[in-house]
Amino acid sequence: MGREQGAPERPVFFVFPAWTNRFRQILFVAGVFGLLYTTLLVAGGFSPTTLAVGYAPAQPVAYSHRLHAGELGIDCRYCHNTVESTARAAIPPVSTCMNCHAMVRTKSELLEPLRKAAQSGDSIRWIRVHDLPEFVYFDHSAHINAGVGCVSCHGRIDRMDVVRQEKPLTMGWCLNCHRAPEAQLRPRDRTTDLAWQPSGDPAEAGAELARLHGIAPSTDCSTCHR
Repeated sequence: MGREQGAPERPVFFVFPAWTNRFRQILFVAGVFGLLYTTLLVAGGFSPTTLAVGYAPAQPVAYSHRLHAGELGIDCRYCHNTVESTARAAIPPVSTCMNCHAMVRTKSELLEPLRKAAQSGDSIRWIRVHDLPEFVYFDHSAHINAGVGCVSCHGRIDRMDVVRQEKPLTMGWCLNCHRAPEAQLRPRDRTTDLAWQPSGDPAEAGAELARLHGIAPSTDCSTCHR
């Protein structure tokens, strides 16, 4: 039935003001961009480029770990001589390099930057490969003295002409090791022996070492975020 002729129209009451109709368009646009942003964030956050896996910058001197640590068998601690006693693994000064190269390959063009630095007293500006965020505290000595080998974090660096990052070094990756470190543990005198392998199952051998040395890594936030 229609409205009786002459009857007054009933007023229309709206719960929300008219301008709120624009919210639908705004929410739609925000949803599209939000979905796109989330996709890019996840894809970028887990990409090898972001995680730096495979990062291998060219250094100012073409130093080959394959030659020095691999073929010549130079122990990691000869160059990184603070790795057992301090949080940082020292970068060797020019004088350490010249211990050998004052007599070895003294005419090599590749070593010209090294010779110039030795004459001038300047340092070689090596490019950092494994670079943790500033809000992360990592102690090399704690890991080495617990029996975690260099290879666990750095890979077979004795096979690399150019050093590259082998592991993601993410918080999740570190936590996985702290929760179950057994497979990464080795005798303390074998931490710099990159080719060392246990005779049996790594986890079982590591479990015995963990029991023997009382190794139980903390997973508390303050361990790495100080």
